[in-house]
Amino acid sequence: QVQLVEAGGGLVQPGGSLRLSCAASGRTFSTYTMAWFRQVSGKEREFVAGITWKGGSTYSPDSVKGRFTISRDNAKNTVYLQMLSLKPEDTAVYFCAADDRFNVPYNQYSYAYWGQGTQVTVSS
Repeated sequence: QVQLVEAGGGLVQPGGSLRLSCAASGRTFSTYTMAWFRQVSGKEREFVAGITWKGGSTYSPDSVKGRFTISRDNAKNTVYLQMLSLKPEDTAVYFCAADDRFNVPYNQYSYAYWGQGTQVTVSS
């Protein structure tokens, strides 16, 4: 069982940056694939970044590539999402997700564990 708690959301101006964190409980965090998704009301959750359990491989879609970076610190049971050059279209609730696997699915239904979400609003 893994419990996830996100933090770091808020209001930021276009072009600004934020770093989200996701603290995990559970002894096997270090063996889990971790990912960040985002969701706008009325739409499906969108994959924005994922990282393998050793942190050796990361994945992100073209919409955020070069702006968002996922990383993890297994000693602290924490995964991060550094977001740079934020745009109004990045506004969403951001969720942390985890699953006991070796690959990094883009499909939300592949993840068994979810945090409660943190709101990110990009607006002037």
